[in-house]
This record gives sequence, C-alpha cells and structure tokens, in this order.
Amino acid sequence: MSENRNNARHRRGRSVLAVGVPVVLTAAGALAYGPDLGLLGAGAQQRAAAATAAAPAWATAVADGFASVDSQGQKGTYGGRDGQVVTVRTQAELEKYATATEPYVIVVAATIDMNPVGKEIKVRSDKTIVGSGTSGHIVGGGFFLGSGVHNVIIRNLTIRDAYQGVWNDKEHDFDAIQMDGAHHVWIDHNDLRHMADGLIDVRKDSTNVTVSWNKMSDDNKAFGIGWTDNVVTDITIHHNWIRETEQRNPSTDNAAHAHLYNNFLEDVAGTDIKSSYGNYSRGKTAMVLENSYFQGVNNPVIKDATATLVQRGNVFSGTSGRNESGGAAFDPKVYYSYALDAASNVPSLLKAGAGPRSSIGASAVSVKAATTLTVAKDGSGQYSTVQAAVNAVPANNASRIVIAVKPGTYRETVKVPANRPHVTIQGTGGSRKDTVIVYNNAAGTPKPDGSGTYGTGGSATVAVEADDFQARNLTVSNDFDEKANQNLSGHQAVALRTAADKVFLDGVIVDGDQDTLLLDTAAKDRLGRVYVANTYVMGNVDFIFGRATAVVDRSVITLKKRWDGSSGGYVTAPSTAANRKGILITDSAVGGDVSASSFYLGRPWHAGGDATLDPQTTVRNTTLGAAVKSTPWTDMSGFSWKDDRFAEYRNSGAGSGSASTDRPQLTDAQAAAQEVADWLGDWTPTAS
Repeated sequence: MSENRNNARHRRGRSVLAVGVPVVLTAAGALAYGPDLGLLGAGAQQRAAAATAAAPAWATAVADGFASVDSQGQKGTYGGRDGQVVTVRTQAELEKYATATEPYVIVVAATIDMNPVGKEIKVRSDKTIVGSGTSGHIVGGGFFLGSGVHNVIIRNLTIRDAYQGVWNDKEHDFDAIQMDGAHHVWIDHNDLRHMADGLIDVRKDSTNVTVSWNKMSDDNKAFGIGWTDNVVTDITIHHNWIRETEQRNPSTDNAAHAHLYNNFLEDVAGTDIKSSYGNYSRGKTAMVLENSYFQGVNNPVIKDATATLVQRGNVFSGTSGRNESGGAAFDPKVYYSYALDAASNVPSLLKAGAGPRSSIGASAVSVKAATTLTVAKDGSGQYSTVQAAVNAVPANNASRIVIAVKPGTYRETVKVPANRPHVTIQGTGGSRKDTVIVYNNAAGTPKPDGSGTYGTGGSATVAVEADDFQARNLTVSNDFDEKANQNLSGHQAVALRTAADKVFLDGVIVDGDQDTLLLDTAAKDRLGRVYVANTYVMGNVDFIFGRATAVVDRSVITLKKRWDGSSGGYVTAPSTAANRKGILITDSAVGGDVSASSFYLGRPWHAGGDATLDPQTTVRNTTLGAAVKSTPWTDMSGFSWKDDRFAEYRNSGAGSGSASTDRPQLTDAQAAAQEVADWLGDWTPTAS
C-alpha cells in the first residue's frame, strides 16, 4: 500500500494531459493483442478534437515562395496581420481601408461594382484584402500597387468583368491586379477573369511576389511580368489554373528569378479562344519550370535566346509547337523550401483547390477549429495520397489542419516540411491497423537519381519537420526486407522521423526493425519535444533513438526478433545534448516474443563521436518482460553508459531488478524531478 501511495505522489502534473486514456497499465493480461492490439480499449481512439484556433487562419496567413524571402527591409509577407479586422460591403468602405496608412485585414463580404468601370483602388502597404468565403466579388475594376508599396496580400476574391468588348484591347488598361514597383505581394486563391487588359501585371521592378492557387480564365492576356530593362524581379508562380487565355501565360521579361511549378495550363478544344503560347521566358529571365501540366496549349514553353529556362517533371498532353529549354537558371531551394506535387495529379488538384474557398475569410465566429482534408485511395476523398494532402496545406498555416485518411494501405513516403505546422494526420478506421502508411527505404538504399543512398534519416517512411504535428489512429511502418538485402551496407530503416517541437503521437503503431522511431530535433541547439501516448512501438535495434526530449507514456514497446530469427537488441539509443532531457518511458510495458535476457533497455549514442553529448534514458513505473537483461544498459562505440544518464524507477515484471552499480535506480527525490511535466515544460499535449 505504501508503494502505491508513493507512485501516486510522484505523478505530479499528469492530470493536465488531456488525452483521455487510463492512467496506468496494470495486469499483463491487459496487454494481450486483441482486435486493435488490445491497448487500453478502442474508446481511447474516439476522442473529439477540442482545440479552437487562436485566430482565423485567413487573418494571420503568411506567404510562401519569393514573397516569404526577407529583403528591402521587409521580413516576409504577412499583410495586415497586425492590424484590425474590418468587414466591407461597399466601394467606399473598401477604398477607405485599402488606402489607409494603418495595417488592416479587410474582409470583402459582398459584390462591389466599381464606379467608374475600370477603377483600380490604390492599395497601400500592410494590407490583407480577403473575400469572405465565396461572396467577395470585385466587378468592373481591380487593385493597383504603386512604387514602394509592400507587404500586401490579396486572397480569396473574384475579380471580374471589366471587359469592354474588344478582345485584344489596346485602349483600356483595366487589370484585375497591377503592380508597378511594389514588393512583397502574395496573390492567392482568387478567381480572375474577363478583364479588359491583363488579369495580373507585375511591372517596373516589382519583386518578392508569390502567385498561388488562382484561377485565371477567359481573357486575352493572363499574366504579364516585366516592362523594365532591370533584372531584379523575383517571383514564384505555383498551383495556378490558367485556362482559355490567349497570351501571357505568363510572359516573363527580365526576371532575375522566376520559379514556376505545379501550374495547369489548359486550352479547351472547340472554343473560340486559342492559346498563342504558354510559359514564356523573355529577355534575361532565369526561369525554373517544374511539374506543371500543359493540356492542348500551342507553343507551351518558349524562350528567347538571351533567357535561361530549366524544365523538369512537366507533362504535355495534346500540345503542339515550340517546347524549349536551355541554360542553367538557379536552384529555388537556395531561397526557400517547397514541396512538389506530381505533375500527373495537378489537373485534378487544381480543379478541386484553385480559386476562392468557402473556409477563407468567414467571420471569426464561424471559422472551424480545424480544416479537414480527406485522403482515400479509391478516389472518394479530395486526394489519393497523403503527401498530396500535405502539399495542399498552405505554407505557414496559422491554425490546425486535419488530414483525415480513410482505411487502406498507402505505399508512399510522406514529408511534412517545416513550413506546414499545425497538421494532424488521422486514420478514420475503427482500428489503428486499418490505415497504414508504409515504405521500404533503408539507409543503404540507393536513391533513384543516383545521388547516393538515403542514409538513416532519409529512409523514413514519414518525416515530420513541422512543429505542432499530431498523428492519430494509424500505422506507420517501414517494411524493408533485411534478409533479401544483405548486400546493402546500411540496414537502418526508419518508419517515423520527427525533427520538430510539440509533436504528439497518439494511438498509433510505429513498426520496423532497426531504428524504427527517430526522435530528433531541427538542430542540435533546438528544443524538440515529442509526446508518444497510447501507442505501439516495435523493433529490435536502437528502435527508439535520437536527441529529442521525448516521452513514451502508457504505451507498449514490442521487441522483435532479427531477420535471421535470433533475439537480441537495444530499445533506446538517446543522443541527448548536455543540459537537455532525453527519453522518458513511463507507465508502459516492454516485452515480446523473443528470448529471455536478450534485450538491453538502452545504450548511449554519441552521434558522430560527439563527446559533448550527454545521452539520457529513464524507464519508470513500467512493466518489463523477461526479455530485458538483468544488466539493462550497455556501452556504444567506445562510450560508456556509466558516463551518461541511464536510470530506472519502480519498474515491475520479470525483467525488473533491484538497484546495483549495473542497474541504477532513482531515489524518490530524483524521480520527483523526472515526471512527464518536467519533460514537456509549458506544453500540454491536447488532441486536435
């Protein structure tokens, strides 16, 4: 009885973790595999998300691409985020706030007919102009951003119908959006059509511009860039659907860096509108064109002799005429990170996702706690792969986006990049076994492009580099076949890698052999907290490892035999930085169908031979099966475990043991400082 009281006393801070599952595992019989591997009951997987967004995503969204790059004294593009949110329904109201000196988020909640026709409102710096759902229309006019105007976001609007009856109109300069000498501008998720001149004109040294997820249609001139001899414009153009436009799709003149990717250019057969050309690299432009889809376009890609244009991964269907490339151009990843969708998926992706969205710009009261994207192999969802859904998450999104994955086996690798925070990947089946993300890369697997092997970190089936990530009710697996690949030098095969802060793995299965679960940080000096709850982790060699500050709580750690049928291995291999907390396993169970006394609880991984590291594993209040050695810690690569931080506290089961020099135990006072709350600090993981 006194032991039970002591255990309760030392569980300080546990009640704040809103995960809704029982506090401890008790009898070994409760750990038997059942329909859902028998862990704590199926009800633990049915929790409802309770978090609410601190602010609407449309009010705090920031740009990606070149608009995100710091220059000219401007740090990225975030519009009126720091200002008041106002709703407008008239031209006078729109002009009042768009031309003000103060920052504003301006929500257009009605159709505004411009008077006179062709009027372009002169927008000033630090503004977000966003349509409320699909109701924000600007008819017969548009916006003008003059010299020096910066930090402007125009999103989710329909701007249309300034057309004056002349197809190639030379008299009326009635654009949807025109900028002359502006910088740091993001044009996103708009429907631009049927204007008298261009839909978008980026002119006169305008730079740091990103144009994304727009529909541009029914116009003679879609999108012009340049009108200067200076080679200064940096522009990113991605995920735009350009259809039924004749020219400037876009025409890019003297741009220092033009990065075009995942756009869909469509010339529909049998209509009166015929494309004269598609993407055009003019003057001294350096253009990179990636994974775009050209359907029926005449002269889909052309370049001047003085320009450079690098193509890769594009699809051309029913096109004719010039399709050109040449020169070295540049590497966009030097400037910013981005993720490509497969070109074959671009038409369906943009037909579903380009243009105004009903979820953007709605009132703060009506914004949902999380946006949901659905994935289904059978085509019944928005996306057929998990990676496609991740790619659809807006860069630097400010609120939770749930990727709901229907039951099935998804053989793919998935990467959640650092600029996609607040993402949840959640299986929708009745069991975490119903939804499986699996691949079979290993450290020694050659990359398809011949650039070497993947290495341990690169072998991950799912790689998480974004903060505030959650995974729930699914399986992540690496099924690399060691026996069939004895010729490969590296058999480390990661199922799930995290390199971020505030990662919550809740009710999942992480399955592999060697190096199953890599719990890392974004950099050696960065904090990376991971909370693993109600989860199965399976493997044999160093299969919970890395430098993160990680808690494995109320979970089952399953020991597996090696490829040749032998037993033996290591549960943890921490590589903790000095003065950081490492791996804490608490209120869990360790066991499996392996030989008795064949597994160590851990060994110190001094990654790269770094003697400054201070690896830490604490295993407490956990049931240890007979497979655990009586001397549960061992050395690694010349580093003694006794020089680092390895300890137990109040474990039970056949594999547990009393304190000795080979089996250090925490005192009650020491254990009081090694609780879940000590590891997680100011972060309270909450299902969302």
